[in-house]
Amino acid sequence: MTSQVDINKVTVVALVENEPGVLNRIASLFRRRAFNIDSLTVGRTHKPHISRMTIRVVAGPEYARKIATNLQKLVNVIDVRVLDNEPHVERDLALIKVRNDDAESRNTITEICDRYPARIVDVGPKVAIIEMVGTEEILEEFIDEVRPTGIVEMIRTGVVSMGRGTRIHDTNFTRRDLAKIQDELSAGGNGNVI
Repeated sequence: MTSQVDINKVTVVALVENEPGVLNRIASLFRRRAFNIDSLTVGRTHKPHISRMTIRVVAGPEYARKIATNLQKLVNVIDVRVLDNEPHVERDLALIKVRNDDAESRNTITEICDRYPARIVDVGPKVAIIEMVGTEEILEEFIDEVRPTGIVEMIRTGVVSMGRGTRIHDTNFTRRDLAKIQDELSAGGNGNVI
């Protein structure tokens, strides 16, 4: 049950230096190329000097290689992979505040949460907050089911993805490499070190 919009989404994962300005450079690249970013998630990896970006872009699969090549050209980008053609696990997190001011809405919300990997994390006299983690498709189904009870507020993290099995996206890039690049740039290098 994949919609046409889902077919036209590309998932790109980039390992980048954990430095100021990297996110701006990457977002500017997509703006200049007129690609719409559906979701962008950034977080530190187990190496504090490296962050991992998961970018969902509204673009056909024929643009995946072009996007990866353009990202790889940026100075602070260490490595880029397109995950669409390899086995991977992806998750999206949503916090959804729903109306909860009568017994019927409370029962409905509880029944819906029991059918999905969702849980109620906060209950008040008028609203409840639901936490839902799953694939983008399951999350969309869940949102459609709770919508009639009355969604008051919602926030989503965006998709994060990781290759399955032994498909490891890691790097040996170290702080020493970063210092070397900075030295070359300050000595008048062209910036195309990586």
